[in-house]
Amino acid sequence: MNSRTAWAKAELEELVRAGRLVPIRTLETHQGAWVSIGGKKLLNMCSNNYLGLANHPEVRKAASEAIEEFGMGAGAVRSIAGTNSIHERLERELASFKHFESSLVYQGGLLANLGSIPVLVGKEDVVLSEELNHASIIDGVRLSSAKRIVYKHLDMEDLRKQLMEHRKEGRKALIVTDGVFSMDGDIAPLPEITKLGEEFNAMVYVDDAHGEGVLGDHGRGIVDHFKLAGKVDIEMGTFSKALGGMGGFVASDSDLIALMKQRARPFLFSSALNPGDTAAIVKSLEIMRRDDSLLRKLWDNSKRLKEGLSSAGYDLGRSKTPITPVMVGDERKVLELSQSLYAESNVFASPIVFPTVAKGTARIRLMPSAVHSVEDIDYAIESFTKQGKKLGILA
Repeated sequence: MNSRTAWAKAELEELVRAGRLVPIRTLETHQGAWVSIGGKKLLNMCSNNYLGLANHPEVRKAASEAIEEFGMGAGAVRSIAGTNSIHERLERELASFKHFESSLVYQGGLLANLGSIPVLVGKEDVVLSEELNHASIIDGVRLSSAKRIVYKHLDMEDLRKQLMEHRKEGRKALIVTDGVFSMDGDIAPLPEITKLGEEFNAMVYVDDAHGEGVLGDHGRGIVDHFKLAGKVDIEMGTFSKALGGMGGFVASDSDLIALMKQRARPFLFSSALNPGDTAAIVKSLEIMRRDDSLLRKLWDNSKRLKEGLSSAGYDLGRSKTPITPVMVGDERKVLELSQSLYAESNVFASPIVFPTVAKGTARIRLMPSAVHSVEDIDYAIESFTKQGKKLGILA
């Protein structure tokens, strides 16, 4: 062991002692309703593959054909020689789908936030950031050097109070929020946020990573869900969840997107999204436009799962989306529940503990998808009920 890195072992031992060492499972099959891990078949209840597009035959074919035509990698950063016609096609399709003038594709959703926020605000500006915003938003704000003011979760009175107190401290102001909060499944009050943005001359930026493919007409997301086209200044999203691929984007007006192409560091200093990934997302958008049956199946499965778990006695928090947090609280107990489901019921459902969520709010976050059958959902309910009673979580 290297003496200079021996501290890592001590920290790992502390995670074990505190009951926070989360096992990382290795899948041996594609993302589907059932997966294989260690040669064992398990019901997959913790994937973000909301619509099942990660393994959709048309999406796979589109990726394969793009690799044949354009090669495996983009070969350069977008600003030098890495922009391909397939990238520009995706950006046009995204802008149209999202009802924005223009869009910019990044290599990942995290990079979309890290790259875009510092273009919008700097050290002379102020950011009003939601209390439970995703880590990538928090890091993007830090990189911007803007003054950060945190407002309470879903609390519009507190946002107004913070704007009144701090808006004049910034040359520009940005209100930034998750659209759907990934650990709780609740939804930002975007209509109220946009009104405050107009009142205080603050840009509004929404991270819709968990809203795409889930909310709005044909899965267009939270801005469409609330009919706020033209009211939100920047919508950010990811391709790695409902769209079944890899990458991220921001959509906004054409001037702002043009500026990001000049200043966003992931765009300027990292090779472009691979052609196969890009073409796959173009196909996913095409599927979502033409048919909303996968979206409707997702919500049917979500409703059935929540009703069954609630009837069994589980606390599902305040979710208003398919994200289904099974609240346990105690971190050791939630690890026991996850392990028991895995070992005895063949259910793959990962535990969520601190620091991903606050201490005392440990949970298993379930993610039903359009590829689950009614029988799959019922099996999950039965398994959670059985193991919950065995461990004393349920009466």
